[in-house]
Amino acid sequence: MSVFANKPEPFFELVVHDIGRAPGLTAASAGYEDGKWRHEELASYLFEWLLEFALHYSDLESVNSATAERFMKKAAKTVYTTEKYQKRGEFGELLLHALLREVFNSQPAISKIYFKSATNETVKGFDAVHVVESNGGLELWLGEVKFYENIHQAIRDVIPELELHTDREWLREEFILIDSKIDPKWKHAGTLKRLISKRTSLDVIFKRICIPVLLTYDSKCVNQHSEVTESFTVALKSEFEEIYAEFKDHKLPALRVHLFLIPLACKKDLVGILQYILEGRQR
Repeated sequence: MSVFANKPEPFFELVVHDIGRAPGLTAASAGYEDGKWRHEELASYLFEWLLEFALHYSDLESVNSATAERFMKKAAKTVYTTEKYQKRGEFGELLLHALLREVFNSQPAISKIYFKSATNETVKGFDAVHVVESNGGLELWLGEVKFYENIHQAIRDVIPELELHTDREWLREEFILIDSKIDPKWKHAGTLKRLISKRTSLDVIFKRICIPVLLTYDSKCVNQHSEVTESFTVALKSEFEEIYAEFKDHKLPALRVHLFLIPLACKKDLVGILQYILEGRQR
């Protein structure tokens, strides 16, 4: 059985999930509990994904009741150990990992942070490298994340990165790095290596690529409500559509793009909770 066969129970309410539009859109809500946005519950959920987010495939095969605590500590320390955590992006990458796994039943092809040469190193390149099995074969999902408070700034900052990271020469170099990190024991290793091989035309590869873009933001709608009601859902959908229109108004790559939107009550509060849990797992 694959190490990716068992997953945590779904957490998010998919307020909008439309793969038919271009770009696709998945906008999800964490909801409220006792009048407060569920930051703590979201943080707890994300750490259920930490092992497969941070570890190599071979390590995941070795996780059992006897080794779980050791591997959890290893995974937590791999994320980072610095006290300057408010501007770190790893929690956003963990969030995209969880969304791809929950919504699209993806599998991580590599864990980029596993290969960091130093604990607090910032890893460049795509923020997620996953695959999704479809009727037409294996799709390569190369993710971008802006774990921000301000949605307008998130959009402004992600657009030039999308342009850079879909440049043909840049992609060829990235494929070389990805290829070297694929665990040969993973069942899709051979298929993915053939897909991104220098022998394969980029015209062919581009038909198998999707760029998931995750944007978070402090939501006016979330902070104007205290429970999930019909009026809240209507207002949140309206907020999502305004953001989607702003995003779509920019020049996007000629590749398939799927936008994920995650509203927050306060990103700084969420990061503080995530940091507290991370430090506890590192001890």
